[in-house]
Amino acid sequence: MPQGSRHVPLKRCLLKLSGELLGGRQKAGIDTSILEKVAREIAGVKNKVPGLQLSIVVGGGNIIRGTAISQGPIGRVTADFMGMLATVINALALQDALEKQGLDCRVQTAIEIRAVGEPFIRRRAVRHLEKGRVLVFAGGTGNPYFSTDTAAVLRAIEIDAEAVLKATKVEGVYDKDPARHADAVRYDHLRFEEALEKRLGIMDATAFALCMEKRIPIIVYDAVKEGNLLKVIQGKKVGTVVD
Repeated sequence: MPQGSRHVPLKRCLLKLSGELLGGRQKAGIDTSILEKVAREIAGVKNKVPGLQLSIVVGGGNIIRGTAISQGPIGRVTADFMGMLATVINALALQDALEKQGLDCRVQTAIEIRAVGEPFIRRRAVRHLEKGRVLVFAGGTGNPYFSTDTAAVLRAIEIDAEAVLKATKVEGVYDKDPARHADAVRYDHLRFEEALEKRLGIMDATAFALCMEKRIPIIVYDAVKEGNLLKVIQGKKVGTVVD
């Protein structure tokens, strides 16, 4: 468990990857160079940390974002399901990239598509992790109006993960947008209550409330910088710990 701005090495954790991260500079679709980099880094971590049980929730914003397209002729429920299907596309791409790195990987999806992935079954998911497989969760929660942040926290609770790792394009949580403000200050450590009070928007309200209720730490770190994921897993001081 994280302790202040540092945390002890993790044994079972859930990594949240955004679709935007996989989109890279092209923003839409999948940037194969970024996908390969992410897969290579995950494989390196798995090889260097014996016994690590790693699961991943991937977003779909690089393909389609339900909340954005629901403003037009497409209703919110349909738009959200389209977004969930986009996460399945990303999950399949990530699975293939991880397998090319020599990892044993499974995709479980909240929306049943048996031709490409297993349905989500908690006991089966835990068993995959115990056998050393990387597990990619897709399809969000399977319900409209819930983000992939909420899906990530929900799955973390269900598999008894020690922490949720939120991969971003910045070095952690700041008091304001570092892309717009040169004087933005990064936090090493935040309490849940403090993050709420400051309205830092680390995750959507539902996801954050679940983490707070179940006392599951969130570690926000820069996924672009190579080696950061290993440092987070090993318990080194990287990014921002929220607990």
